[in-house]
Amino acid sequence: MDLHSLRYFQTVARLENMTKAAEELRMSQPALSKLIGKLERELRVQLFDRTGKYIRLNEFGKRFLAKVDLALQTLEDGKTELMDLAEQPIGTVVILIHVGSYLLPDMITVFRQRHPEAEFKLLQHDPDRTASQAFDLCISSSTFKILGTESIPLLTEEMMLAVPSGHRLAGRRSVRLSELSEDGFISLKPGKQLRETTDALCRAAGFEPRIIYECDEPSMVRSLVRAGLGVSFIPSITWGGSQGSSVVLLSIEEPLSKRTIELSWYENRYMTKVAREFKAFVQDYYRKLQ
Repeated sequence: MDLHSLRYFQTVARLENMTKAAEELRMSQPALSKLIGKLERELRVQLFDRTGKYIRLNEFGKRFLAKVDLALQTLEDGKTELMDLAEQPIGTVVILIHVGSYLLPDMITVFRQRHPEAEFKLLQHDPDRTASQAFDLCISSSTFKILGTESIPLLTEEMMLAVPSGHRLAGRRSVRLSELSEDGFISLKPGKQLRETTDALCRAAGFEPRIIYECDEPSMVRSLVRAGLGVSFIPSITWGGSQGSSVVLLSIEEPLSKRTIELSWYENRYMTKVAREFKAFVQDYYRKLQ
């Protein structure tokens, strides 16, 4: 059993498709099938269930994959740590984003002014891939958790209602959320953390929101509200404050409408110097926002 065999198995297990795995590994499918078969003979168990040309990771394979992932990540961490000790820091910080990324470009710009050698890789929220995504830091709301990570709060912000300036409630400073039970809402698509949070707020107020527009990006949500096409929830800090004269932001009296943004990282995974410095920078950045 060697490292190449373990990496090959890891790829096949992730894709559960020998053809796609061979293409990704840039080798022939027969050669890859032969290597996986050799690994199974060495372990004396079948790692995959095979039905015709389809393969599926079985219970043996799942348990072995967990150990392989840990072993390969530990080796990668060791390599990174040695490079740090040798003052050859790896300059890429991998960030998993589970909240609106409005603030991230400014954070990266300011940080790179101090550390021009730093590079960044950004991973967007993908519910189907989150468990397998390797990252240094994750920015998310407090309702989102990844097994094996440690978290600290960055800020708590009010969830406000954005209504067009001509809306019947635009002259108010605050409202009860139930007063908008018949309004059409503009929202992010299902699967986004903010969507889950705001749907839960509406249910707490006694109604299911009537979603008339679903968007991928916060900027589109704001644009549709400015156009007078509906109302929306707007995080008071992380979505950029004022929405322009055509939009009025209202506080929500009830239910309590706040969310906490957190920074997370793996407890037992080595963090590079540049990632540690960015972690401290992010904490200070959000502290000033608060």
